[in-house]
Amino acid sequence: MKPIRIFISSVQQEFAKERKLLADYIRQDALLGQFFETFIFEKTSAKDKSAQKVYSEGVEQSDIYLGLLGSQYGYEDAEGVSPTEREYDIATAANKNRLIFIKEADNRHPKETAFIRKAEKEVVRQSFGSYDELQTAVYASLIDYLSDKEYIRRLPFDATLAFNATIDDIDSEKILKFVHSAGVRRGFPFGENVEPFELLTHLNLCQGERITNAALLLFGKKPQYFFPTSTVKCGQFYGTRKEKPIPSYHIYSGDVFEVIDQAVSFVLSRIDARVGIR
Repeated sequence: MKPIRIFISSVQQEFAKERKLLADYIRQDALLGQFFETFIFEKTSAKDKSAQKVYSEGVEQSDIYLGLLGSQYGYEDAEGVSPTEREYDIATAANKNRLIFIKEADNRHPKETAFIRKAEKEVVRQSFGSYDELQTAVYASLIDYLSDKEYIRRLPFDATLAFNATIDDIDSEKILKFVHSAGVRRGFPFGENVEPFELLTHLNLCQGERITNAALLLFGKKPQYFFPTSTVKCGQFYGTRKEKPIPSYHIYSGDVFEVIDQAVSFVLSRIDARVGIR
């Protein structure tokens, strides 16, 4: 998986310690280190480019802009804009995910105050006093990012929205078959003219065009395309020892209903169901 790139932006002199500690923390953390890599200018090798060009490219090539704002506004370019605010504007124009953390301070530069007010109108920001508070806030924000992007799950597997799947991956014929069977056996309230979206909504198996893992496993056109291991393996052995070669071995695939039916048929076809004399 391609690492998720974080661009750490701030007045370097004011946040020299926090920048390095954050970059090292994210890299070394057992969970965050699996997903994220950080960009800070201090660790950039010498290049035949202006610092502003390196900053701009760093933001454009990153997925997340992480801004640390404090009391200093920093160096101002010919237009009176600091690199930190310039980087924020580039991230905004490029629709990057922006995480803003504001350090508590009594005396702020007027332009830093104006910058903070601008950011507060566009994103939800968090305040911090110490580095420990900053680290805790950054960790929580990055975990939220991973959850929102579905890199990690907070819901049970079946209730989680399927990655890269939409309602177009649902087989309408399977929907009709389910509705007919449920109507006969349980008096299901929907008729056979029900739309897939209507049924999935009723069963809490979708959110808009997004469908859950359960919807794919129950009614998907190709469940194993999304979940290759969603199969059932059935084997028959003679006696009480498992030995190879296995006399009869089958792997069943399809939706949940199909897999269960095939597995049950396998078992029933290989057991002695005679009653005998009672």
